Amino acid sequence: MAVPKRKTSQARRDKRRSSVWKLDVPGIVACPNCGAYHLPHRVCKACGFYNGRKVLDVKK
Repeated sequence: MAVPKRKTSQARRDKRRSSVWKLDVPGIVACPNCGAYHLPHRVCKACGFYNGRKVLDVKK
């Protein structure tokens, strides 16, 4: 069985793991009702519409 000859240093180990934490940017879509940008599958904060119908009362 293969065994490492030397201990891997913390810096070398952490350099290898450094890119794991980076996340993808969430997709942003335009609201078909008012055109404001919001996250998909969520109520538009600008107009209160979701899936073509009014769900939330928004005070301006």
